[in-house]
Amino acid sequence: MNSLLTSIVAGLSAGGAYAILGVCAVFTYRLVAIVNFTGAAIGAAGTFVMVALFEAGYPLPLDVAAGILAGAGVAMLIGLVMTTWFAGASATTKAAVTAALLVGITALGLRLTGGQHPHNFPELISGSALRLAGVEVTWASVLTLALAVICMLATEALLNRTRVGLQLRALSQRPMAAELIGIRVKLLAVGVWTLMGAISSFALMIIAPLRAPDFLSLSLLVVPGLAAALIGAFTSFRAALVGGILIGVIEGLASGLDAFSQYRGTIPFIVILAVLLWSQRGARWDEAR
Repeated sequence: MNSLLTSIVAGLSAGGAYAILGVCAVFTYRLVAIVNFTGAAIGAAGTFVMVALFEAGYPLPLDVAAGILAGAGVAMLIGLVMTTWFAGASATTKAAVTAALLVGITALGLRLTGGQHPHNFPELISGSALRLAGVEVTWASVLTLALAVICMLATEALLNRTRVGLQLRALSQRPMAAELIGIRVKLLAVGVWTLMGAISSFALMIIAPLRAPDFLSLSLLVVPGLAAALIGAFTSFRAALVGGILIGVIEGLASGLDAFSQYRGTIPFIVILAVLLWSQRGARWDEAR
């Protein structure tokens, strides 16, 4: 029992990161109508900039700041591409473009970072924060969970209580009308991408020491992130937050069970399939009748 609790608690760090990626995916979809497949790859780019500077001997706070700026810069470039050439494209086309960009960023990242060559990922925060039923909860777990909740609350407050939020909602619901009344649509859209890139980079910096130390593994964290967003139907920040944490906890639980540990990587795919099947239950029921 204690080993299972340890595994579940160990999944909290990953769950917090998945929740952040899920909230970012919902944020991007609600404001610029894009199912974004590049979120984790952008975060991986920022993380490896941080790692490269750390391995070169620079102070960790400077490394983290540079990595966050790098992730924000990559996201900004992608935002410029999407708003310049694909602003009027369908949602399917936009999603396909981000999927293609995911492949390109991952291939370039693997090339620049040495493929499967291991890297020394520093722990941004270490040590035990508290003990839960005899199991240590690390500061990394607390930080990722706190950051996930802060991201969720901040995005809700931004959209519902600020002038910028009002403009962002106008951008998401009536982009052409928003542009006609003088809202700087392109600037806001690129700003959404930039903010998403900065947050994703910091989230992956925290979780990176717990994952396989290569660019591909971090980029593929987009899958649990999108699974969390799908639980929230790409509209609810709170459901995405809860979904991401639950996926991490289930992964942790699976890793503690010998019969299921080798299948833990399939859990986000199972969640996506289950949510899609559940969403179609009404149509199937009508057909059955």
